[in-house]
Order: sequence, then structure tokens, then C-alpha cells
Amino acid sequence: MCDYSLQGLPNRLAVVGEQLITHRFPTGSIGMASPFDVAAANRPKPQTGLPRGWWATLKCWFNPQMELESVPAVCIPPGARLRMNRVPEQMQRNNALQPVEEVTFVQLSAEAYRYRDAIRFDNGCRVLLQNLAEGLPFEVLSLDIEEREPEPEARILVCPE
Repeated sequence: MCDYSLQGLPNRLAVVGEQLITHRFPTGSIGMASPFDVAAANRPKPQTGLPRGWWATLKCWFNPQMELESVPAVCIPPGARLRMNRVPEQMQRNNALQPVEEVTFVQLSAEAYRYRDAIRFDNGCRVLLQNLAEGLPFEVLSLDIEEREPEPEARILVCPE
């Protein structure tokens, strides 16, 4: 649903019809986020005009993420159907894909401390979210909350990018 690397961040469940983009979170991991939340976090913050005290400066030095506005990770259940609205050209050429493709959100492993969130194209090609570029647009078509077992590692087909 959400990779282990995103569990410490604020998160919420996806909604059918929602527009999402791939986003690199402060943990360094790629996940799904609302483009509105990303835009809001990137807006310049008004300056208060007050100098920061030494204690606040020290806290931010030890934890620089405190100053970052948090973008919530949007969690998607395995089996959900998404429309990928801008398949990268290289991926299209290497895997016989169209510019717009419907994909299924899958988890490739149940193993702890391992990236597992991926998308599966209808031709069987699977791509970890970590291998996608930032800013790729998706639309949530349906949320299939039926629990599914992760597919065995030996059957994972990783598509060239």
C-alpha cells in the first residue's frame, strides 16, 4: 500500500477519480502524491520578519526536515487500477506501450525493508515506483481492496526503462 520508506510520513488513502503524480519524498523514496499538495509545499513561505532564536536554529540544524512542509503520501491498495497519462517515450519504445496506459498497482514482495510498490501494465511488464521519474501523472480509476498475495520473486518481470 505504501512502501516501508514512506511509513513515517503523513499519509492518506487514494480516492477514485483523483489525479496523482509520482513524487520524491524527503526520505528519498518515490511515491504517489496529490499535485495540489506538492504545489502548496513548493510555494514560497511568507517571512515573519522575526529572527530565529539559537534553540530553533539548533533544532533545525539537527533535523532539517522540520522546516519542510510535509506532502502526504497517497497510499494505493494492491489491485487498484490507475491510468498512467504520460508513459515515458523510452519505456514506450522498450516495452511496446502506448503514451497512455491503464495499469494495476501491485506489491512485488512482502519482505520487510524492501521497496515493493509497483505498477503492472496489461502486457505483464512490472515497474517499481522507485524506477519512475518524478512528476508522472496518474488517475485513480478504481480501488480494488481485495487482499492479494505478493507474486513470487522468480516471476517478476522488470521492464527496461
